[in-house]
Amino acid sequence: MDQSEDKILAEELAALAAVGGGNGSLTRLVAKLMRKNVHEIDLCIPLPFDDAVKRVVKVLGRAGRAVDPRHVDSGSNHETIRVVASGGTGGMNPVVVTAVVEKGGESSSKVKLRAVAKEGLVKQRAGEKTAARLAALLSR
Repeated sequence: MDQSEDKILAEELAALAAVGGGNGSLTRLVAKLMRKNVHEIDLCIPLPFDDAVKRVVKVLGRAGRAVDPRHVDSGSNHETIRVVASGGTGGMNPVVVTAVVEKGGESSSKVKLRAVAKEGLVKQRAGEKTAARLAALLSR
């Protein structure tokens, strides 16, 4: 999972640089060397598994755009959803958000939320802040 997160973030940062008139190739290379800000949160949602998956897809879908494939990994007891959201100052820092929804009890589900962003010279903690914001939305 980590390696593909790095690749997604490098591509997103390169695309932002290219839009701004910068060198996307150089940005992609530098992005691979940057530190990551990673934050994980475990939640228990009082919804059955299928309803919990729909809720996570809805909340993450509003926060960012789905990364192909939308459902990274599916199984009978879990579902993984990944999006690229905007974080940091002005929403200019891409954040890869991965949610793994697992069956809990009859009327509850477990969600492991992971948000990862690259950190430059100015520490914005975009991964940490994005994870907290999305966890609050999922907990409502």
